[in-house]
Amino acid sequence: MHITILTYGSRGDVQPFLALAIGLQKAGHHPRLAAPARFKAFVEGYGIPFINLAGDPGIISQRLNEAGANPIRMVRAISDYIFSISGQVLEQALNACQDTELIVHSFLFTTGGHSLARKLGIPDLSVQTFPVFAPTRALPPVYAPGLKAGFLRKVFHQLTTQLFWHGGNLGFRKMQKEHPQKYDLELRWPFLNRAQETPTPLVFAFSPRVVPRPEEWNPSQIHIPGYFFLDALETYHPSDDLVTFLRKGSPPVCITFGSMINREAARIYRTVLKAVQATHTRAIILSGWGPLDQLSSSQDIFITESVPHDWLLPQCKAVIHHGGAGTTAAGLRAGIPNLVVPFAADQPFWGTRVHELGCGPRPIPVKKLTEAQLVFALREAERLSICTRASKISQKIREEEGIGRTIKLIETFPFRKQRPA
Repeated sequence: MHITILTYGSRGDVQPFLALAIGLQKAGHHPRLAAPARFKAFVEGYGIPFINLAGDPGIISQRLNEAGANPIRMVRAISDYIFSISGQVLEQALNACQDTELIVHSFLFTTGGHSLARKLGIPDLSVQTFPVFAPTRALPPVYAPGLKAGFLRKVFHQLTTQLFWHGGNLGFRKMQKEHPQKYDLELRWPFLNRAQETPTPLVFAFSPRVVPRPEEWNPSQIHIPGYFFLDALETYHPSDDLVTFLRKGSPPVCITFGSMINREAARIYRTVLKAVQATHTRAIILSGWGPLDQLSSSQDIFITESVPHDWLLPQCKAVIHHGGAGTTAAGLRAGIPNLVVPFAADQPFWGTRVHELGCGPRPIPVKKLTEAQLVFALREAERLSICTRASKISQKIREEEGIGRTIKLIETFPFRKQRPA
């Protein structure tokens, strides 16, 4: 089967879909992946055909970070930039979907990917890395993880869906009026049941041990196969300096804030460094997209841009991170305590889940981060109960086959040719 995967965002929005593409290729399918141009070498390095999409996901990351977890602010923060590149991205995505038999789309392509599928008359599959677009009382919305179980949770889930759908529509309609030929597409929402169409399956690429299935979710339409992990153990070769650092002392703490770009990056990292020094903890800092020119490696601190999590984290005693879906998944699979410092978006949700699972201390919102709080959290993470629970969750996650189960769904689900819109 020829399959086009549409995704947009940071590395955490691309890597799980690259892992899925590799699995599909090994199963005999022909996947291609469309994502921001900065990931071209990363994707093609695994032998997956790549299609460039316009724009800079770093701008989106920075604006989302500044907006925090408020969904209205999030939409406002990124909408103008998204619509400034939407015409070019739409054209590129449409070209990527020519002669394909199935479109798989991520969060920022939920509407666009489904609408393209309907335009071309082919089926589609929605893959999300956090619980969204599936109202339930059992889970809080990702931006309000403290909301108690009950009716309000479901209401807020529904409001989130409406905000995402109508917020995107307003901007698109405006662009359509200004450039009718360029935006020749009818927007469609994938999760409405229509008698003449096969409903779009919704796949949540996370572990059911981490987020148990709510009773309201229809198992024939909503699937929780497990995480999509990209394993780099066979291809990754660490630097001699990194190997030496790991061997010459006790297991370090890994510090990574992924693709988060924050104006207060210097303050955040200084606070973290003071905390690890106060607890006499060795540390490896992964700079990601964050500027760390003001920091330098030392006897107990090693700084590098990136290291595959599946290689590094099992050699660490804990991980301090922002709570992105991918980093949380890697931290839990590694079986070590997770100390979450959420910045924005779904990160407060994952930080809360980690704590509720007993795999880490309470999350510390980045705006409230202090040396004293992080020192307390580092000492809390050394508790036997947290270490034991983290190890047990790891064993369960490692037993799952998220990619394999998703490929089986793709191969057995009654996808059929859709009528073009």
